[in-house]
Amino acid sequence: MAGICADEPLTMLVNNAGVAHYMPLAELPADKARELVHVKVVAPTLLTRAAVAGMQERGEGKIVNVAGMIAFSGPADKSVMPRRAVYAGSLAHLVAMSQTLSAELADTGVQVQALCPGVVATEFHSRQGIDMSVVPRMSADDVVTAGLRGLELGEVVCAPGVEDTGLLDAVFRADLAAFGGQSPELASRYRAG
Repeated sequence: MAGICADEPLTMLVNNAGVAHYMPLAELPADKARELVHVKVVAPTLLTRAAVAGMQERGEGKIVNVAGMIAFSGPADKSVMPRRAVYAGSLAHLVAMSQTLSAELADTGVQVQALCPGVVATEFHSRQGIDMSVVPRMSADDVVTAGLRGLELGEVVCAPGVEDTGLLDAVFRADLAAFGGQSPELASRYRAG
């Protein structure tokens, strides 16, 4: 696939492969952890890498990395189950990679987006034997509509079910404040009293 991404004049790349493996890290078999990281981190990273050079040369292109709102669930308390550290971390990678790559590609004509839906009405859960019939879910069509409109709006992180974009802005401002608040000096809370 990377060869196709590198050799063909792609106008859009959508990284949307999925595998769940929802379970706490201690219960996640090594082969499933490896598969999850390959599908959600390694493959999108390498496919994006393969496609981006040609898009830059042509001065146009769109890269959409489908992540999910679980990318923002890291600080949730223990009541949020099942804990899924590797799954959440892999989606967080897609968000951070998309944001950073978007900045790298500023003014090149190449757009990058992390598309972060919540629960979507697809066969994803039913294939795992999970009955989601009572859980409110967004339609796949609405997710696609939001992603495409988000590209038109220039959104690097598109969250189709989040009405108040100020919430996302606050998260990203806090991220940058923490990043900018670092110092080469040891923080006072870590110094012996």
